[in-house]
Amino acid sequence: MTSTPTPLGSRTLGTGPAGLTVSTLGLGCMGMSEFYGAPDEQAGLDTIARALDLGVTFLDTADMYGPFTNERLVGRAIAGRRDEVQLATKFGNKRGEDGSRLGIDGSPEYVRSACDASLQRLGVDTIDLYYQHRVDPTVPIEDTVGAMAELVTAGKVRFLGLSEASAETIRRAHAVHPVTAVQTEYSLFTRDLEDDVLPVLRELGIGLVPYSPLGRGLLTGAVTQTPAQGDSRASGYFPRFEGEALAANLVLVDRVRELAAEVGCTPGQLALAWVLAQGQDVAPIPGTKRVRYLEENVAAAGVRLDDAALTRLSEAVPRDAVAGDRYGDMSSIDR
Repeated sequence: MTSTPTPLGSRTLGTGPAGLTVSTLGLGCMGMSEFYGAPDEQAGLDTIARALDLGVTFLDTADMYGPFTNERLVGRAIAGRRDEVQLATKFGNKRGEDGSRLGIDGSPEYVRSACDASLQRLGVDTIDLYYQHRVDPTVPIEDTVGAMAELVTAGKVRFLGLSEASAETIRRAHAVHPVTAVQTEYSLFTRDLEDDVLPVLRELGIGLVPYSPLGRGLLTGAVTQTPAQGDSRASGYFPRFEGEALAANLVLVDRVRELAAEVGCTPGQLALAWVLAQGQDVAPIPGTKRVRYLEENVAAAGVRLDDAALTRLSEAVPRDAVAGDRYGDMSSIDR
């Protein structure tokens, strides 16, 4: 269990022609524009610039963040540095300009129009990794991925991904066109994908991109009470931050904090190191809008955990000990 100042390095998502090499650690840009408190555009621009300087070149956004403003922010941030970046964005969660939620759309027509709109907002000619953000239960996945494959042929997209897709959906999608990566929530606090999804990814040679690898901030140890109003974690949308569930989860965080002290790192770094240790085909995208937190996250790539430490950490946070569903409404999650 040592911390070393090694370069960040890279990992490859997918295999063969479907392989995309990305930085070992990515950057989730969502919170720069919405959900976790007031947006701060300049802080977001500064954070992305610092990320690129540190070798964090795998940037994740989506059209629905803002809505639409996060893609524009990322586009501004990478102007003049496009060649350094592996750019990922997503479609499927429809929203209006006023922020209203309009449902999930996986129709081929929407796939095409959403991609063109994202390219324009991002100010780029090609998206490196294009995800379906949520699976549309009313449209066969074969039709959605077929339309996404046409974007690859047209040169608008390089690689395809799915977000929050079930094992069966992943198989069906991959049969239409190689899927390079699946993005889903994965952390010490969310491990259900280990049962069905992760084995299928390994079987098919598909990379895993964990979002919320820090449990939406819980695993950093910085959250000690329900966040203030204006932060989406204060709503019933995230039950793990409420009442008795939060109290139970903070007990688990205390265990992580104790182990982190032994290792000589922060709780968040230990939690990230655990995710990174799950395989070379895993590239997490912790989100932040502050340079100091970015730098802390990057340092996690230098934390080395031996088998004994990994076992102790998994035992300190048993899968079934985490209180509350990860979303108050799980109906949009493909299962």
